[in-house]
Amino acid sequence: MSVPVTADAPAEPAVEQGRGRWIGLVVISLAVSLIIIDASIVGVLLPGMVDELDLRATQAEWVTSVYSLMFAALLISFGRLADRFGRRRMLVLGTGVFVLASMGAALAQGSTSLIAARALQGLGAAMIMPATLSTINTLFHGRDRAVAFGVWGSMIGGMSAVGPLLGGWLATWQGWRWAFLINLPLGLLLVAGARRYVPETREPGDRGGLDWAGGVLSALGLGSLVFALIEGQAYGWWGPAEDFAGWPVSAGLNLSPVPLVLAAGLLLLAALVVVERRRARAGLSVMLDFDLFRIASFRRGSVAASLISVGELGLLFVLPLFLQGAHGDSPLQICVAILPLAVGAFLSGGVAARLSERMGAHRVVQCGMAAEVAAVLAIGLTVHSGTTGYELAPWMLMYGLGLGLTSAQLTNLSLSEVPHASAGQASGTQSTARQVGSALGIALIGTVFATSLGHVMRERSGDETAARELQHSVGSSVADLSVTDPSLVHAAVESLAVATGRAALVTAAILAVGLIMTLRLRRRDT
Repeated sequence: MSVPVTADAPAEPAVEQGRGRWIGLVVISLAVSLIIIDASIVGVLLPGMVDELDLRATQAEWVTSVYSLMFAALLISFGRLADRFGRRRMLVLGTGVFVLASMGAALAQGSTSLIAARALQGLGAAMIMPATLSTINTLFHGRDRAVAFGVWGSMIGGMSAVGPLLGGWLATWQGWRWAFLINLPLGLLLVAGARRYVPETREPGDRGGLDWAGGVLSALGLGSLVFALIEGQAYGWWGPAEDFAGWPVSAGLNLSPVPLVLAAGLLLLAALVVVERRRARAGLSVMLDFDLFRIASFRRGSVAASLISVGELGLLFVLPLFLQGAHGDSPLQICVAILPLAVGAFLSGGVAARLSERMGAHRVVQCGMAAEVAAVLAIGLTVHSGTTGYELAPWMLMYGLGLGLTSAQLTNLSLSEVPHASAGQASGTQSTARQVGSALGIALIGTVFATSLGHVMRERSGDETAARELQHSVGSSVADLSVTDPSLVHAAVESLAVATGRAALVTAAILAVGLIMTLRLRRRDT
């Protein structure tokens, strides 16, 4: 299939057909690595942010999850815009937005400005991701396509190994803000590389204009769901936990806003389904093409990708908080503890394409998922108050090996039967599934962790105030207890261990469902 190329770049067809497209693949992979690093590195930086900016539990969750929320809510919309106006153009513009947002995060003076900057980062990431995936899906076919997705996965794994370590070093010696400032030179290099080596592609034709209603409904619906999950522990899951400003508890409405927001989110998503189906029947463009989900490999792969992201981001949210709270580990020490995950992803991602040729991409994905489940289950069953990063390292390595096998080949398998004309939308939808999983994973696993913290601390110490503070601070108040009331420190550290174990077991259960989904995937000629 010929790839449409913009008329203002006559040299670009040669780039597409020659070695330049492989250099372009490296540029694309580095762009994706940048946005994935900023999704995962915050877990390492979070303890320092909590201390410096005095973040509460829900604020800490928002700093981590608002990125994935914005990412998920806007991916499909920007995927469609990239198809229409040019994928390279969207990649370059998104990189610019991402860099500016990183500067805002580095200069943040409070929770509000930091969360806003992270939301803007998510917007930039939503512009970058679908442009890269749909470009790969359009430029590479047959065996080259499997190799391209393998390179894409291994580059992400490699940068994930270097990025958190660099971020941890910067945070330890210069402060957590420098982990965001480093995005400025990296972003400039990516823009230059994209303009030189990535060909401009877009889909011809315009089927009924842009679907603004679908974009608004998807963003508001997903946002409402994640808000309800994150704020449930603060506002109450049904009855109000506290009389907060602006809510008419005193007027007799003895109901938390959480179930109302959750119901609104579900109604908005139901409206999205109705609107998209009507537009599709009328022959108009849609943000979410439900016909894609009739393709079994795409449907199962997207669900599995979402569940994988629940595990990955949920785990990376909890473990740094445990290591910092229980042992006072620095960001660099936490990075070294998590590094085996990234190293494992790098090593297995590099051989995933070869294994796929021998045993099929579906078997590679299934083996990877099995390794992830086993590793997280082991963490949940073995973690205790004395567990160090070194003791976690073997399980983190196993988890990383599974993640590397799964990530790139699952994307390849999911998109293998999607028509090229729908590449951009399918890429955006599949990426959205991942980011919805990330946002919901942080909200769900974070809620299990924080709620368990308060509950166990209450049982073991009998001190309601200390239990509430430990829960709201997601473990960072242990350092304060060592000064004000040393007798409570042991109970607090034990509570951290129990909460981490429970969060890991919930994560393992979610990943197990993802494994079951992948068992129904079949070998495809990709």
